[in-house]
Amino acid sequence: MSTTWAIAWREFRSYFVSPIGYVVLALFLLLTGYFYYSSLIEFVNRSLLFDQQAGMMSGDAPKMNINEWVIRPFFFNLSVITLFLVPMITMRLLCEEKKTGTIELLMTSPVTELQVTLGKFLAGFGLYGVMLLGTLPAMVISFVYSRPDLGPILTGYLGLILIAAACLALGTLVSSLTENQIVAGFASFALLLLLWLVHWAEDLTPGPTGSVLSYLSVVRHFEDMSKGVLDTRDVIFYLSLIVCGLFATMRALESGRWRS
Repeated sequence: MSTTWAIAWREFRSYFVSPIGYVVLALFLLLTGYFYYSSLIEFVNRSLLFDQQAGMMSGDAPKMNINEWVIRPFFFNLSVITLFLVPMITMRLLCEEKKTGTIELLMTSPVTELQVTLGKFLAGFGLYGVMLLGTLPAMVISFVYSRPDLGPILTGYLGLILIAAACLALGTLVSSLTENQIVAGFASFALLLLLWLVHWAEDLTPGPTGSVLSYLSVVRHFEDMSKGVLDTRDVIFYLSLIVCGLFATMRALESGRWRS
């Protein structure tokens, strides 16, 4: 296990040697900050408007739920941002090793395909974890000025972690199949976008096929979590994607070892 952590730590540090880590972090924090600010301003403006209308009509203003107006849209926007930024994280994980030829040195050293795969995956997951930490001030602000429900926040973060882990596993797989980082980035994005929008085909193909396509949609399994509902079927779906992605990556590395 120490070998896996050594590979992960080496790869994690490499993100901040190149501009990739800083660019991804900056984009993520900029976009999340903008979306949170927009939702919060809309929530405040609507609250003031309802209070004014209630005062004019001598009635009670309708109660607005900050989870519905701010927290839930914020988590959904985070999931969309994750879809776009994960390919930037994964596109270099194994591509760069192949391009520079260090993959041969790595695979002929006393390490297993599992250790390499998990090390690369954990490095990307660590960077995403740092990105998520940057969203905590938004949650602190929400609790300081309002009383959001804690349950949807916890399940929302769990859903984001699972979505990111699944996307990272699939992105790592794509990165193991090519030597070109640009190709890996675009291919990863195309694959993730397909899994994101596949439920659109449910209306075009009713019946069992439509149900299967809907089940394969990454975003469908996140909807309940953003509402505070934790279903084991959603967790199992994401875990299955993670395991399949990492297993396929191991097989791709093993195939490259035999060819070399």
